[in-house]
Amino acid sequence: MAVIRYFAAAAEAAGRESEALEAGTVGELRAAMVRRHGADLERVLRRCAVLVSGVREEDAAAVGADDVVDVLPPFAGG
Repeated sequence: MAVIRYFAAAAEAAGRESEALEAGTVGELRAAMVRRHGADLERVLRRCAVLVSGVREEDAAAVGADDVVDVLPPFAGG
């Protein structure tokens, strides 16, 4: 299972900073996160970048069992 790390508003909406989920693609992973954590996380995910092992990926990208996936909301500041 991939390890998902939530940051800032994503962690607040998910109610945790990390968890393990199984999915074949980023899109499947997003759907699994929403099923598990609901509408609050779904709203945040619309604005989030998803990095798979440090690389920003789109929904069709593969997610492997050993990947670390970071969910990063937009950050303000400079």
